[in-house]
Amino acid sequence: MNGPAAQLWFGSTAHTREQPFKRSFAYSIAMLEIDIDRMAEANALSKLFSVGHGNLVAFRETDYGARDANVSLRGWAEGRFAEVGIALGGGSIRLLTFPRVLGIGFAPISVWLGHDTRGELQGAIYEVHNTFGETHAYVSALNPVVGRQTAEKEFHVSPFFDVTGDYRFTLKHAVNIVALTVENISPNGRSHVASLTVQPRPLTSGQLLKWMVIMPISGLGVMFAIHWQALILLLKGAKYRDKPDQRAKRTTLAKSETARPEKASADVQAYPRKNA
Repeated sequence: MNGPAAQLWFGSTAHTREQPFKRSFAYSIAMLEIDIDRMAEANALSKLFSVGHGNLVAFRETDYGARDANVSLRGWAEGRFAEVGIALGGGSIRLLTFPRVLGIGFAPISVWLGHDTRGELQGAIYEVHNTFGETHAYVSALNPVVGRQTAEKEFHVSPFFDVTGDYRFTLKHAVNIVALTVENISPNGRSHVASLTVQPRPLTSGQLLKWMVIMPISGLGVMFAIHWQALILLLKGAKYRDKPDQRAKRTTLAKSETARPEKASADVQAYPRKNA
């Protein structure tokens, strides 16, 4: 198995708008990583965490994937991976996301990590949500620990950007760090870059209480931050665009690139393989 049934990740996110003016901000975040086949085991890790029903921190299957109780998370994810030629053969799928806190939650991006039966990473799904309740999946067949992918932008996220250009995803996933950068490449160059960097913590009642002390309104805070920054952009004169109808296509292939390799260190290691 790759890692525990579930664990927490604490860190920060940063956003920089580069066109037509520069605007940057950053704030602390907490995330949940869960093995979608071991949810009963995850549910037993803390009395303050639940799968499928409300709690201090909760994970609800219907917030992700098909968002349909009749479609399993694995079935949805395997379908998306199959669209880009990835067959996991029953290997583990881990989902890194923003869970609900006191019943409130919004996940602007969730990362699905698909492994083969040896525990080797075979692909990633970047599931993006907007504040209108819509979702889109960008799927990559890249499998190194450090990888970069590009995809045509096909989903409305912000009223301050057209649905044109490309996204460039750079992902690093290891035992002690997850780092994701998403660049919005417009016809006139890079217009926006968002990044998150988080480090793992065990999913325990103590860590969940620490989360509440450090980020007491984190569930609501993500939505508040999005709308607060939108207001600032409006006041600074950013052009507002009406939301277009969502395109029928809901899955986009992200083409793999090869990122510059990084030297392995004692404290940055990939998850160990399963025993063959």
